This record gives sequence, C-alpha cells and structure tokens, in this order.
Amino acid sequence: MTSPASSRARTPSRLSLPLNVWNALTIGIALIVALPVLVVLTHLFMPTDGIWQHLGSTVLPRYLGNTLFLVVTVGLGTFVIGTGTAWLVVMCRFPGRRLFEWGLLLPLAVPTYVIAYAYTDFLQYAGPIQTWLRETFGWSAGDYFFPDIRSLWGAATLITLVLYPYVYMLARAAFLEQSVCVLDVGRTLGRGPWRLFTSVALPLARPAIVGGVSLALMETLNEFGAVQYFGVDTFTTGIYRTWFGMGEQVAAAQLAACLLAFVIALVLLERWSRGKRRYFHTTGRYQQMPEFALHGGRAWAATLACLTPVLLGFLIPSGLLGYLSFQGGDALFGAAFLEFAGNSLLLATIASGVAVSLALLLSYGARLNPGRITRVATRVAAMGYAVPGSVVAVGILIPFVWLDHQINDLIKGQFGVVVGLLLSGSAFILIYAYLVRFLAVSFNAIEASLGKVTPSMDAASRTLGQTAGGTLRKVHTPLMRGSLIAAGILVFVDVMKELPATVILRPFNFDTLAIRAHSLAADERLAEASTSSLAIVAVGILPVILLSVAMRRSRPGS
Repeated sequence: MTSPASSRARTPSRLSLPLNVWNALTIGIALIVALPVLVVLTHLFMPTDGIWQHLGSTVLPRYLGNTLFLVVTVGLGTFVIGTGTAWLVVMCRFPGRRLFEWGLLLPLAVPTYVIAYAYTDFLQYAGPIQTWLRETFGWSAGDYFFPDIRSLWGAATLITLVLYPYVYMLARAAFLEQSVCVLDVGRTLGRGPWRLFTSVALPLARPAIVGGVSLALMETLNEFGAVQYFGVDTFTTGIYRTWFGMGEQVAAAQLAACLLAFVIALVLLERWSRGKRRYFHTTGRYQQMPEFALHGGRAWAATLACLTPVLLGFLIPSGLLGYLSFQGGDALFGAAFLEFAGNSLLLATIASGVAVSLALLLSYGARLNPGRITRVATRVAAMGYAVPGSVVAVGILIPFVWLDHQINDLIKGQFGVVVGLLLSGSAFILIYAYLVRFLAVSFNAIEASLGKVTPSMDAASRTLGQTAGGTLRKVHTPLMRGSLIAAGILVFVDVMKELPATVILRPFNFDTLAIRAHSLAADERLAEASTSSLAIVAVGILPVILLSVAMRRSRPGS
C-alpha cells in the first residue's frame, strides 16, 4: 500500500533532546565506519604522473566493459532467481518446498573463488567431463565445442549462483512479513498467483529486493578471487594490479573511487525511480499466509526451478570438493583446523553482532531525522562494501599505524616502555575492517525492513509515553526480528569467507579457514585446499538452516 510522503510530517520523532542525541550518534557512527574510505578518497587530489593516461589508452576500457557486463548480468540473474524462488517457497505448495526453504540459502556459504576452482577442475580440458566425451566418442582436441568456464560468461554465471541468496533471503523475509489482509484483497479482486505477485507483493517487497540486488552488485564489483583466476579484467583486479603490482597507490585509490561513484549512482538511480512513494503495512492482522497449491506440470516445474540453483550453486561444487578432499586433502587436517575454525567463528560472531547493532542505530537515526546530512552520512558509511578488501585494509592501516606510533612515543617518553602495536597488531583492527566492509550488508536489510513500518506506529508509541529508544526496543525490533536475524547471518557468512582484508590485517600466527583455502588453491593445490573449503561450507550450513527456521517463526502472528 502506498502512503504519501507527507506522512513523514506526522512522525513524532522531531523532539529536541532525543533527536539531537540520535542525530549525533548516527553521524558519529557513520564517520567512524567511513574513516578508511575517506582516507582512500583523499588520494583523489594527489598527482598520478601520467598513470591515468596510460591506463586509459590500454586497459581502462576493458575494465569498464567487463565490469558493466558483470553488473548487468549478475543483477538480472540474482533478481530473477532470488525473487522467483522466494515467492514460490512462501506462497506455493509443491514437492520439496520445505526442503528448499533452507536449501536455497546454501550457496551463500560457498566462496566465489572456491566454486570457481571446483568448476574449473571439473569442466576444463583435462577434467572428467571432457575426458569422458573424448573417450566415449573418440574425439580429439578441435573435434567438438565445449564452453570455456574460464571466461566472462563463466564468471558471471558462477557469481550469480553464489550471490542470488542475498536477494532470496531478503525477498523471502519481506514476503513473510506482508499482511494477509493485503493479499486477501488482491485475491477477492480475482487476481491469481502471478498477478498477485506482480501487482501487490512485489511492490511491497521492493525495498528489500532492491537491498538484496544492491548487495549482490556491490559484491560483484568487489569480487576478486574468481575473476582473477578466470583472467577477467575488472575494476577490482585493476585496483589490485595497480596498487600492489605497479606500486601506484594514488591511481589505485582513484580507481576505487570510480567504483564508489558507480555504486552511489546505482543507489541514487533506484531512489529517484521510487520517487516520493513509500510502502507501509497499515494493519496488525497477521494470519497464516494464503498458499496456492500447484499440481501436475506446474508443481514439478516449481520443484525444478528451486532445485537448479541449489544443485549448481552448492551440491555439485560441494560434491567435487568432497571427492578431491577424499582423494588427497590437507595434511594439517585435525588439531590445526580446530584453531583455524575457532578463529573464523570468533571473528564472524563478534563482527555480525556489532554490525547488526550499528546498522540498527544508523537506520533508526536516519528515520528519526531524515535530513540531508544524516542521509549522506549513512550512505557514506555503507559504501565500504564496494571498496576492495585490501584497499579498505590500507585505508585502515594508514591512520592506525600512525596512532600506534603516537601511543608508543607517548608511553616511551613517560615510562620508558615500548608497548608495540596495540591496535594495528591486534584482532581489533580485523573487526573494524569487517565493519567497514560489511556494514552495508546489515544496513540494507534493516533499512528495508524498518521502512515498511508505518510512522503511525511511532506516533502511537510516543503518545503512550515511550521514548525514541523505547519505541525502537519495544515496537520496531520485534517487528523486524526476521530481518535482524537475516542481517546477522549475512554478515556472519561474509566474514567467514572474507580473504583480502584478513590476509593483510591479521595478527601474526592468526590464520583462518579462508586464508588456508586460498593459499593452497593459489598454488594449484586444489585437493589440499578442498579440505578447508569444505570446512567453510560446513560451518556456514547450520546458521543458514537456523536462519530459515527463525525467519518463518519470527513472522508476526506466528
């Protein structure tokens, strides 16, 4: 349902003291999180000694073309797969639906570089598929056509298979939170499943779906492992090559700024297309969701539509990795893996909890004071997801190494003791990097859910004597419980897979499963890397299943 923009004027949040406190808190959090990005952006005003002219005449057009192709292809693919499967499992009855509710989330636990390694080994010329074809039909090289997985199309397909759960998760949460009354009105007007989906459910879920697609696009722009392995030149590989290969930090930072500008343009375009429309649920009646029973060919078509992304995005690559692990495996499997897994779980748990808390504060602060400064601050804070992990790491190291030196000089001057790297040499800096990188993940999910809560609920709460904080705690948080859980799991799984920032910022002798997997796979020791890769997947499976169950049970009225 659409509510005019003038409804904002009725919100009771414009009270002096709480507004000032929340406004300062929102801007303060945004500035802290945006610090590394701002450090990188300061390089925009530094001279590059002609390096841009060289890039523009050689590789920049290829970076731009490949990046745009990936963005368009992955955006469309994740939207179609994620939204379509979410609607099917929420609103339709067909064979295997309960299994697909959580099964469709499983590819989220597979890193893109892991699925790239698995499929390359499976589909390459020396792999089992092409070997079987040659032995069966007596073919030799050049006698048959076989698509090259290590290509731009291959990269787009695999990235889509891994990233569609972002859209599926948020779209499913949005469909589950929708009011039965709204859907019943559509059904009484004679609208079938398809028209009910396109004209009622899809517009109401638009903020969540756009949030999921935005996350997938930003992750695509940030993707490095798979595209580098496939030899696909994008802005991200160009940033790495320019920064760490050519040693041109200024030019690399300026390329990163181009990525930021691209993401900002996408966000502004979506908000302009939305205009002044706002989407709220205006009823508190939440009943059992109406379901459409599918029969015959339609039922099996729905089953196939849900099975295909799970099969290609999780079951096949996991099976391939399992076979490789059984054939060889990592020699360090055992006690060392408990340490790797413990480090990964500790970092992911802390980062996800802090990220969800900060995203909730930022979203609510922007709701209380929807002014230009607050909007800009929250958007800047969420832009770190579009910056490559290593660039974020460098943006963090520059100020924190300086701060460590200042602390050391002060303590040494006062007490004659050298304390070492208190901040840049600890796990604290890793948590900070994860917040910079993944705050957008939780922020988009929470902002979309919060935006569907009508301002009249704020008004009712405030007239009953609740403060702004009390309204957030007692009204908004229970309504958004499913989205909060989804946001936490998204950050948790992303931290488990994070590689570049972890490699650069981790303390000495502090390895994670992702570091172990990538270091072995980069040396083409895929059989050994498969063990730690499977461990990453295994750790992510249980939270994904629990997330699916919690999302369904957290629906108001359940």
